[in-house]
Amino acid sequence: MKHLDDTPSTPGKFKIDKSPYFLHRTRWQSSAAKLAFWSLVFLGFIFIFFYRSPSSSSSLPAADPSRRSLRSSPSWGGPAWEKRVRSSAHVRTRSSRGVSVLVTGAAGFVGTHVSSALKRRGDGVLGLDNFNDYYDPSLKRSRQALLERGGVFVVEGDINDAALLKKLFEVVPFTHVMHLAAQAGVRYAMENPSSYVHSNIAGFVNLLEVCKSANPQPAIVWASSSSVYGLNTKVPFSEKDRTDQPASLYAATKKAGEEIAHTYNHIYGLSLTGLRFFTVYGPWGRPDMAYFFFTRDILKGKAISVFEGANHGTVARDFTYIDDIVKGCLGALDTAEKSTGSGGKKRGAAQLRVFNLGNTSPVPVTDLVTILERLLKVKAKRNVVKMPRNGDVPFTHANISSAQRELGYKPTTDLQTGLKKFARWYLGYYNGGKKAAS
Repeated sequence: MKHLDDTPSTPGKFKIDKSPYFLHRTRWQSSAAKLAFWSLVFLGFIFIFFYRSPSSSSSLPAADPSRRSLRSSPSWGGPAWEKRVRSSAHVRTRSSRGVSVLVTGAAGFVGTHVSSALKRRGDGVLGLDNFNDYYDPSLKRSRQALLERGGVFVVEGDINDAALLKKLFEVVPFTHVMHLAAQAGVRYAMENPSSYVHSNIAGFVNLLEVCKSANPQPAIVWASSSSVYGLNTKVPFSEKDRTDQPASLYAATKKAGEEIAHTYNHIYGLSLTGLRFFTVYGPWGRPDMAYFFFTRDILKGKAISVFEGANHGTVARDFTYIDDIVKGCLGALDTAEKSTGSGGKKRGAAQLRVFNLGNTSPVPVTDLVTILERLLKVKAKRNVVKMPRNGDVPFTHANISSAQRELGYKPTTDLQTGLKKFARWYLGYYNGGKKAAS
């Protein structure tokens, strides 16, 4: 993977009209929203009770075709395997800041880029991924091959597999964990809600349970989401804004993750930093994202559905290029303080943080399509439709002042530049659309 250049960003701000109705919610509405949210979290923990049993975490019923396989590979372990694990996690830089990082979701979009960046600078990196079929597993396998050419070994396994996680920590005393494994996507939650509870809540708890008992405890940086802002109408979104009005189950599980992180920080002294990503895009991206499937369908001559808000309102996103997100992730790792616990016991107050990682310049989705048309040299067949009630929100806009101050985070890639790089990768990877068509 080549290191992409940085290009200054100059897009204008996209301002959203603020309705008095949303800005002045009544007290009973706020109470009802909180009650609904925490009821959902309670139900989520009930799900954990069932889905963390050995039988359910090792296999899923074949009768339900919508359920994705979350099985861990049975082939891990043994001297040769342990040697590969140690070699991949070995710190090769002479700098005193060199770290050994376990990256979960390493074969995912963000995970691949972060793992590569860490390895390039000499850190020890070990990947973990279950290669599920939420989207085309062959793309994940291609990312895996890319990582392994760069010296990163990706262990095939699931974050719900406590035995595997414990074994990894026995073999390597990781200084940090970059937790990027999750069930992503807002709309898919309506088809397969249990997968979100299994991965985003049960999986996160399982990882934290292993980390709290490790000696030394690692510092943990993990992926939350801009979706936690839900129905918030104050823009730009700040880390100080309310996040108790999730608009989707995905958002609710990510918000639950933030509360779980607070709990493990408070009780066990784990150092935890949550990162709220805003619409990440770029080469090796996720096929379920609009910019990706718009590109596919435009090239195939298929019509694309472009959402509009209420009263023909604009739908906009704070599109953030992958290289900028990677810089934020590394900044969070480099500024993460050590956990203060040992053997599951807290020894002192530990660091707990959450940051927005966005581009700060929302762009209407219609403009995204126009840019793709220009880059692909194909006119899109647009169907403008009302945004369905499937968990999507009409706009996102990040306030990144905290990340700028604490992490040195500074996004530099505008949408035109980033999409140009994505389109070049897409056309090369899919050979002019032939692989996508097949």
